[in-house]
Amino acid sequence: MAYKLIHYINQFFAGIGGEEKADITPEVRQGIVGPGAAFKAALGGQAEIVATFICGDNYCANHLEEVAAQMVETVKRFGADGVIAGPAFNAGRYGTACGVVCAAVNKQLGLPVVSGMYRESPGVDLYRKEVTIIETSDSARGMAKAVPAMAAAMLKLLRGEEIADPEAEGIFPKGIRKNMFYEEPGAERAVRMLIKKIKGEPFKTEYAMPIFDRVEPRPAIADLSKATIALVTSGGIVPEGNPDHIAASSAQNFGAYSIEGVNNLEKGKYLTAHGGYDQTYANQDPDRVLPIDVLRDLEKEGKIGKLYNVFYTTVGNGTSVANSRKFGTEIGSQLKAAHVDGVILTST
Repeated sequence: MAYKLIHYINQFFAGIGGEEKADITPEVRQGIVGPGAAFKAALGGQAEIVATFICGDNYCANHLEEVAAQMVETVKRFGADGVIAGPAFNAGRYGTACGVVCAAVNKQLGLPVVSGMYRESPGVDLYRKEVTIIETSDSARGMAKAVPAMAAAMLKLLRGEEIADPEAEGIFPKGIRKNMFYEEPGAERAVRMLIKKIKGEPFKTEYAMPIFDRVEPRPAIADLSKATIALVTSGGIVPEGNPDHIAASSAQNFGAYSIEGVNNLEKGKYLTAHGGYDQTYANQDPDRVLPIDVLRDLEKEGKIGKLYNVFYTTVGNGTSVANSRKFGTEIGSQLKAAHVDGVILTST
């Protein structure tokens, strides 16, 4: 008898719509929807998708625990043996959503879960230790390659087979170390790697070390009373209506907004788009996250030269390191061109 699977997809791959439909609530449909047809072929009758769980990206970002709980209940209701989510490629919110539902099913029910994401998706860093994630291309153009790899990994897990070398199978390593037996002792292997490194030849370490990004602090501003100071935030403060549609999680963009003549961020005129913290107090007084009022006071008192009349904002919640670097580089270039002397970066 074929294994039973639940397939998680977002509103776009369900054919419901794009960003304008990203707030739709969870819906469960029996059988396959969208890319489920490709999975049906790739699974070769050994497993079947008995139901498809559909949810809008924004809704999931704002209701992570609720959506995860509904997925767990759906798996129980259909008596499913595992969950396939995506593939999400480089869609940030979608990748995070896939990770959330898969991690919940794996943790609470102990069932196999498989997703597919691009290496810079925030979902990879957040869930690679809990979820089997196949590395995909950055867009749906890679669907034909992603689906067979995801299906193969799922069938292997369903059969209880071990994934001995994740990288060889296109899976992001979970960081689990296992004892291995080699013909050569460690000293000889280490010397061989060293020689390759000295020669500039490619080699693969047996124990990859984490790489930490270090930023050298800039010299202090000599005279703040003559300095132009800018405000930048990852706390998601935006004008009413969120004109640039910055996402509540896994942001794909940032916004730049004029504060010419603005001495205080009034309730109702500004709000937070951030989905990772309680918005109540930020919406009551947006200056709590982006302190325009305090900087204007310092400006009047002559303690700073002036407040730059544009602020930059994005959402840090689940946003990938790659996107964060990209935003920082673009914002920094614009501030440098405007002859800004210093930046205050606020969070949540």
